[in-house]
Amino acid sequence: MGDAAATEWTSYDDYLAIERATDQRHEWLDGRAYAMAGGTLTHAALSLAIGSELRALALPCGCRVYSSDAKVRILATGLATYPDASVVCGALQVDPADALAMVNPAMLVEVLSDGTERYDRGEKFEHYRRIESLRDYVMVSQYKALLEVYSRGDDNLWTLREAGPGQSVPLTAMRGVLETDRVYAGIELPVAPLRVLASR
Repeated sequence: MGDAAATEWTSYDDYLAIERATDQRHEWLDGRAYAMAGGTLTHAALSLAIGSELRALALPCGCRVYSSDAKVRILATGLATYPDASVVCGALQVDPADALAMVNPAMLVEVLSDGTERYDRGEKFEHYRRIESLRDYVMVSQYKALLEVYSRGDDNLWTLREAGPGQSVPLTAMRGVLETDRVYAGIELPVAPLRVLASR
């Protein structure tokens, strides 16, 4: 959701009608639809790049990669959202109330942005962790070559692995590793904005 403004109370059926009637994508949670803002050119390039890398890993495993046009619904919390990339391994399952929303991703990816980074790291990840099929959650920085991958172990605990320039990070959902240099190849990263620390 980040800085997106919410609509008035909206049922899920009304939310679906809004989605059908407009080109604007929305997240939905607890009766509120939140318009999703467009991303930067860097965001678009990184989304495509990591999707391409994941597809190369997914095909030999029988998994499928979906772009940010694919909706994910977290049945345990109700959140409907559009990750920057999703991976499904095995048969695709959809929400009984929304045939356009998958419910069983094995991996989700978010390219971090100024307006959504806190949400992606915090509340959104709390929702994602309620997806029983989810094995990996990947966060991609826009300001430095850095991949952060949270992976769920057999004990249901999540472990963070990071990969910077020249490094790679293993995945749990499917065989293989993500190589940071391959994801960021040819992408010019912007200078990170200065963040003013609040005085105590």
